[in-house]
Amino acid sequence: MKFDYLIVGAGLFGATLAQELTRIGKTVMVVERKDEIGGMCYTEKRDDITVHKYGAHIFRTDDYGLWKYVNEFVTFKPFINSPMSYVDGELYNLPFNMNTFKQLWGVVRPEEAKGKIADDLVHCSSPKNLEEKALSMVGKTIYEMFIKEYTEKQWGKKCTELPASILGRIPLRFTYDNNYYSGKQYQGIPITGYTFLIEQLLSEAVVLTGIRDWRKMKKYAKHIIYTGSIDEYFSYCFGKLEYRSLYFEEYRLDYTDNANGVAVINYPSKDVDYTREIEHKHFLDEESDITIISREFPREFDGTNERYYPIATDKNLELYRKYANLTVSNTTFAGRLGQYKYTDMEQTIKGAKKLASKLCR
Repeated sequence: MKFDYLIVGAGLFGATLAQELTRIGKTVMVVERKDEIGGMCYTEKRDDITVHKYGAHIFRTDDYGLWKYVNEFVTFKPFINSPMSYVDGELYNLPFNMNTFKQLWGVVRPEEAKGKIADDLVHCSSPKNLEEKALSMVGKTIYEMFIKEYTEKQWGKKCTELPASILGRIPLRFTYDNNYYSGKQYQGIPITGYTFLIEQLLSEAVVLTGIRDWRKMKKYAKHIIYTGSIDEYFSYCFGKLEYRSLYFEEYRLDYTDNANGVAVINYPSKDVDYTREIEHKHFLDEESDITIISREFPREFDGTNERYYPIATDKNLELYRKYANLTVSNTTFAGRLGQYKYTDMEQTIKGAKKLASKLCR
């Protein structure tokens, strides 16, 4: 049998694409090099706790149609992400809002907070690096306490060595609102975990895991959708694209059923090796006599660990464009790695649905 499509990668993008193609009658085979499906949003149940193996994933969108779409496959439990940041023995609210400003400066009204920040800004009309851009956006206090060392741990470079372009908008909210994604109306996590969502999306496709050499499967399909790393596909002929990776240390705490009281705590200080600590049970308010936490350590991508974040410097983007300009018959490069672009879950699903429509046209 020859399938209409071979999708390389059983992450959220590949699974959504498989769902959209099989829904209209196309035959699809999905191959995955890991022994598990789900990519970075893979979850598993342990001790009555849903564990996010590769870091926290919180689905959020303003698009009711998209919210309705994902709830076709699994029920989502509403979840509001209200992380904390641990600095010098104190916990501060994130994102930066009136609760944070009150903790920092004792101010209670928005105009007072705006005045403090305005006095703290280091103006720069043309920021040459991330540090200059951050100082001109949020000021010295917030930058030095919460951003500088966290960012340097995250990227493995000094902020003065990082391009200003990789820093997006830093939200400053002058309300007493700890909702990290307050701009998104629909926020939640599947009550049965993301792996079950992926299983439902793949339910009509033929799925093979543990396929280390996907090229052996090419002969079984008319068209290939490749969601792996584009430079690896071309055997790094122009050089290797740079990524940051992550390493997780997981702890099962038998002595308590609630270690942190919140799902996510950031650790900006360079004195702490990890950037975040996740207590998994708080995402779904799960009851268990124990708790499980994960610590997130940024790492260089060395070819043996996972690619997490594209390092979108001008040099890397130019290298990506060289690969993207190469064409391969009956092959489409897609997804986070295939397009060298970090996307959240909303963007990933929309991207897969858009590609499915394009392929069918």
